[in-house]
Amino acid sequence: MRKYQLHILGLAAMAAIGFTSCTGLKKMAKKEPTVVYNVTPNPCEMHGDSVAVTITVTYPPKYFAKKAVLTVTPKLGDHKFKSATLLGEKAIGTGQKINYKTGGSFTYNDKVPYTPDMLNASLVVDATGQVKSKTKDMPTHKIGEGTIVTPYLVKNDDKSIIGKDQFQRVIPRSAEGKMYFEINRSAVRANEMTGEGMTPLNDFVKMGMGKKYEFKNATVSSYASPDGELSINSNLAEERFTATQKALKAKYSDKKNPLPAAQNDAFYQKQTTAEDWPGFQEMMQKSSIKDKELILRVLTQYSDNEQREREIKNMAATYEEIAKDILPKLRRSVITMNAMEIGRSDERILQLARTSADSLSVEEILYAATLTTDINEKLTFYKSAERMYPNDWRCANNVGCIYLQQNKLQDAKSQFDKAAKLSANNPIIMNNQAIVMRWSGDRKSAKETLEKAGSAGPEVSYNLGIIDIQNGAYSDATTKFGASKSFNAALAKVLAGDLDGALTTLDASPEKEDALTYYLKAVIGARKGNQEMVINNLRSAISKDGSLKEKAKNDAEFLKLRENSEFKSLIQ
Repeated sequence: MRKYQLHILGLAAMAAIGFTSCTGLKKMAKKEPTVVYNVTPNPCEMHGDSVAVTITVTYPPKYFAKKAVLTVTPKLGDHKFKSATLLGEKAIGTGQKINYKTGGSFTYNDKVPYTPDMLNASLVVDATGQVKSKTKDMPTHKIGEGTIVTPYLVKNDDKSIIGKDQFQRVIPRSAEGKMYFEINRSAVRANEMTGEGMTPLNDFVKMGMGKKYEFKNATVSSYASPDGELSINSNLAEERFTATQKALKAKYSDKKNPLPAAQNDAFYQKQTTAEDWPGFQEMMQKSSIKDKELILRVLTQYSDNEQREREIKNMAATYEEIAKDILPKLRRSVITMNAMEIGRSDERILQLARTSADSLSVEEILYAATLTTDINEKLTFYKSAERMYPNDWRCANNVGCIYLQQNKLQDAKSQFDKAAKLSANNPIIMNNQAIVMRWSGDRKSAKETLEKAGSAGPEVSYNLGIIDIQNGAYSDATTKFGASKSFNAALAKVLAGDLDGALTTLDASPEKEDALTYYLKAVIGARKGNQEMVINNLRSAISKDGSLKEKAKNDAEFLKLRENSEFKSLIQ
């Protein structure tokens, strides 16, 4: 009985083998090495955190069984791309037909998210053939090796923006004083030198002496009112200037008010107006005189000054009011004193920032931070500024910028959020907040925020360039970086295919002696097929940073050099 059962089983197995053979699947499996695969790119490349492949498969004549359905699945390590279905010319189903007699080809595109285990993974094709209910696995076909991840060389050197100080060491200062004269007189009355009109000027000079202002000059504008003869008024304006100059010289020669510069005639800049019609018109407009509109029309209607005067005097009652309230105020000298306030020296500001920060203005303490290269000292100054001037957004913002440099991401975020509450929609703060977003992994929000912060400065464009590299938009990144001579600008050019432009940028970069710069030059050499360039630059890179030895060993950029003896000796 047992022999009979074994005999039946043996016949069934032989029948199954025979059926499989009849389906053509066995023949397809045997001839699988004749299938041609072209992969682009090869090795695979990571762009925008994904690995995309384009595979063209060519099947030779008399390969594809007429009733076969072939399911083809590319894999990179353990990561499967989508499957493609191919049909023999008599097979039923959805998919591309492959002719038995002539053969045929198909092109396949797909991408998968990149993971670190893909770095040295093999790209293979698994295929399973099926005819009705019978299936057969085709031999696995290796079509590629490793994944290039050069975009991950991008540096996190985003450009934060400091809220700049408005410190001015030399500040122009000025004040104005007025003294008035009696009709047809040019003598300066004693009470005018200390009167209400001169108070702003007197206070200014007194304060300036205490602050050690450097007094530059005084403009003296002397006027006559527009009544009387022009020749008399011209002489009167000149005489009032001379009298004013003499009175000021005397005042500032006094021991209580010493102003040596004011003793020189060149200190005084003369301006005289014989008939002050503009002043008259201005005062009339501000007045409440009954017929002021009529008088203003006279000024507009007549350009001849004598005619104007006659027409106004014809309004007898009104003219009496003008003579009382308007004309006396036009018989004057206006003195504008100009000085320069000289601020503290850099040395003094830095000393005070270190010892007595509370004595500094907000502009001085923010400026002090620019006088030191010590990042911790900068932070101390900015924190002092924030304590003393809590409502100034620059202080909180600048503390955040230092925290970014110290990689204290959450502390930086808190500071920028605080600054944003003090100055909403401030593009400088938005730029800095976007850096925090990107470093936290939220590139999308970072890009949206940066696009709103464009007016903050060129730093915004640079930061967008970094995001473009991460997103695989290399031409856009090159545009964003513009004329920047940075490592990242060179990396963008490499990835966009401009190898010579990248070399030029690297050679002009302040980072040209960095280990990573030499490493990128080695990558350029590999892409140019220049082995000597690869070896020389890798040697320099590894000598500066030993960790790059392991990176080069696993880098698919150097796949073709892995059997090169010099390359081997470098990475051992």
